[in-house]
Amino acid sequence: MAHPRNVVTAAWLAQHLNDPTVVVVDCRFALADPQQGQQQYAAGHIPGAYYLDLNQDLSSPIEAHGGRHPLPDLETFSQKLAAIGVTSTPPTLVVAYDDSRFAFAARLWWLLRYLGHDNVAVLDGGWSGWVRGDYPTTTKLPTSRLGHFTLAPRPEWIVDIEAVRRRGGGTVLIDSRSPERYRGEVEPIDPIAGSIPGAVNYFWQDVSDQNSQLKSPEALAHHWAALGSADEVIVYCGSGVTACVNLLAQTLAGQPMAKLYPGGWSDWCSYQ
Repeated sequence: MAHPRNVVTAAWLAQHLNDPTVVVVDCRFALADPQQGQQQYAAGHIPGAYYLDLNQDLSSPIEAHGGRHPLPDLETFSQKLAAIGVTSTPPTLVVAYDDSRFAFAARLWWLLRYLGHDNVAVLDGGWSGWVRGDYPTTTKLPTSRLGHFTLAPRPEWIVDIEAVRRRGGGTVLIDSRSPERYRGEVEPIDPIAGSIPGAVNYFWQDVSDQNSQLKSPEALAHHWAALGSADEVIVYCGSGVTACVNLLAQTLAGQPMAKLYPGGWSDWCSYQ
C-alpha cells in the first residue's frame, strides 16, 4: 500500500482500519484537565486506536528548565511505540487524531518525524469529524501488538535557548500562541507574560477551521509565503506542543521542516 503523507481523511481511514500496516493513535488531551483525554478515550474511540497521553507518553517530567512538556526519553518512547505495533521496516503508517484542531496529534506527528519515521499522518477533522461522518466507534481496548521501532533522530530539527539567543538576522522566529498571549496581554499558564524579543506571531489555529479541517495547500502556501526568503525558521509556542501544528502546516504548504524550540516560552521565561 502506498501510504499517504501527513494527512488522511476519515473516509480513507475507515477503509483501512483493518490494515495491519496502519496504527491509529488517539491523542486527545486537555491542558486544564490532564485526565480528560483518557476519560474520553475510555468513553469511545476509533476502533483499534491506542491512546498516548501528552504528559505521560509524549513528554518527560518537568524540571527547573526545559519547559512544561520536555521531549520524552527516546528509548522509553520507542518502546511504547513498538508496544502498539509501530515498526520502522517495513514502515507502519501511524495516524494520529485528537479533538483540539491537531494540537496534540501534531505533537505525535512531529515526534515520529523527528525520530526518523516519516510514515505518519494526522486525521483531518479529528475525532469530531469522525463522529460527524457517522463512522464506527468503540469502547473496546485494542490488544498489544509487537512492533520494532528503530530510533533515527534528527537533532538538527531542534534548538535550545542558547541557539535562539544566538540566532542570526536572517532567522524568522515564530511564536505560535494566540495574539493576546504573544502581546503579553494575558498569560493563563506560564508565570510571566510576553514573548521572545524579535518573534513574529502566527497563531496555530489559523491553519485550520472550526471543524478541525486543515486549510488547502494553496491557502497554506499563501499563509506562509513570507518565509520563503528566510535563512532559517524557528517555531515555538508555550511548550513545544501547538508549535507542531504550524510545523505540520508549513510542510503541507511545501516549506522545508523548520526547527522547533521545544521548551518554548515556558523555558524562556524560566530564566527571567
